[in-house]
Amino acid sequence: MKRIGIDVGGTNTDAVLIDGRKVIAGVKSATTEDVTGGVLNALRRLIEDIALDPQSIDVIMIGTTHFTNAVVEGKALDPVAALRIALPATACLPPMIDWPDDLRQTIGNHAYLAKGGYEFDGRKIAELDPAEIERIAQACKAKGLSNIAISSVFGPLNSEMEKEAEKIIRAILPEANITLSADIGRIGLLERENAGILNACLQSLSSRVIQAFDEALKEAGFVCPFHLTQNDGTLLSAAQARRYPVLTFASGPTNSMRGAAFLTGVKDAIVVDVGGTTTDIGALRKGFPRPASLSVEVGGVRTNFRMPDVFSIGLGGGSLVRETEGGGVTVGPQSVGFRLTTEALVFGGDTLTTSDIAVATGAANFGDHSKVKHLPKDLIAKVRARIGEMLFESVDRARLSSEPLPVIVVGGGSMLVPDTLGELNVVRPENYAVANAVGAAIAQVGGEVDRIESLGEQSRSDVMHKAKQEAIAKAIEEGADPESTEIVDMEDLPLAYLPGNATRIKVKAVGELMHA
Repeated sequence: MKRIGIDVGGTNTDAVLIDGRKVIAGVKSATTEDVTGGVLNALRRLIEDIALDPQSIDVIMIGTTHFTNAVVEGKALDPVAALRIALPATACLPPMIDWPDDLRQTIGNHAYLAKGGYEFDGRKIAELDPAEIERIAQACKAKGLSNIAISSVFGPLNSEMEKEAEKIIRAILPEANITLSADIGRIGLLERENAGILNACLQSLSSRVIQAFDEALKEAGFVCPFHLTQNDGTLLSAAQARRYPVLTFASGPTNSMRGAAFLTGVKDAIVVDVGGTTTDIGALRKGFPRPASLSVEVGGVRTNFRMPDVFSIGLGGGSLVRETEGGGVTVGPQSVGFRLTTEALVFGGDTLTTSDIAVATGAANFGDHSKVKHLPKDLIAKVRARIGEMLFESVDRARLSSEPLPVIVVGGGSMLVPDTLGELNVVRPENYAVANAVGAAIAQVGGEVDRIESLGEQSRSDVMHKAKQEAIAKAIEEGADPESTEIVDMEDLPLAYLPGNATRIKVKAVGELMHA
């Protein structure tokens, strides 16, 4: 299968062509302000560089920062009505209680509580009141609210009340964009509710972005389907991405880690992805990013959908280098970003960046080397030492044991990383600069089960077997090839604080995309 992977970063948009398991070609193009233009430029470069016939491509996978940036910047967000089905419980903590004030006001701060919800064992907290839901729907109609997020207590265990509320609201607002929290979040009411609200406020933007991608691909001559990569390294169809844009939030770092595993064949490692603005650090486990066990903040909002355990530091190829009064240096977190090719010294600008240091030491070969010949050797040494300290501290933080895992370095700014970090060896695979696009191209189709089971008289092995079969079935339903679908992660955690021998079951299955 011939596939193209595209990853849109803050500085560069990368594209690669993969035929089967072989990387044929990779290109970089500057990310444009509208982002879609950068995707089109990257595709055109790929076509020109290898005389590619666009109609020979079977599928295109895209990783994008569109939706994350929209939330972080508070731009292009829709007003949302947040409906929580929980009363008489949870009244003391209304929806969006822990949101940043400016973001809450941006989407309107429209919160409603209604009777209903479930206990962990399936018992109802209260019956759903259809008349109450109808009154809320009429209030939304009067305010002109067409994006609605519905959540209920323990919705992932039983989503019937969320679905019934959706049905009642659609009778009054047939064109409404409705997000059910049970479809995207995990157990944990406030974080799951937050994820649903974020998804709802991105509905108009997701429609515009998916349409823009579709038009850009057609303009470049591609007639194949395209998918977006999501937070856990698996795929969303264009239709799914339009409906659930929130699931793409962490696709960038995930793609880089998956690409690192593919390019090296190493399944367990620390991955350091150095971009133009930031460096992302995380751990690979069985070829996939280690998932975050705690809630993850996006734009100051706590969420609990599938996210990799990745953290970022302000170090990249465009990071600003400054001398301090005491004779020291600072590196980042400010960056020239996509303006590197106009503002860095080696490109005729007047800003000292880490890329200038890399060129001065011979670690990189671009721009005009003569523009950095004047840099003092002691300054260069101090900057390199500071970069090494920043990376060593970050890698050490990502390790969960003293086991000497390899450090895989990828990304366009990886020339900044020294050959060793403490006692750990650094590995730079071939095509390291476009590993994020490689990760997008090899993304698989996934299915996941995450719920609390009251074991009772059931054996643990029977419950786990049922969950595994369900996860595999979900992956196949989403388009995975049954022949390649397998379980890649499974966990059962006894919950001693709940009655009935309660256990949280988490199972993930993945498979290769079935080629139509």
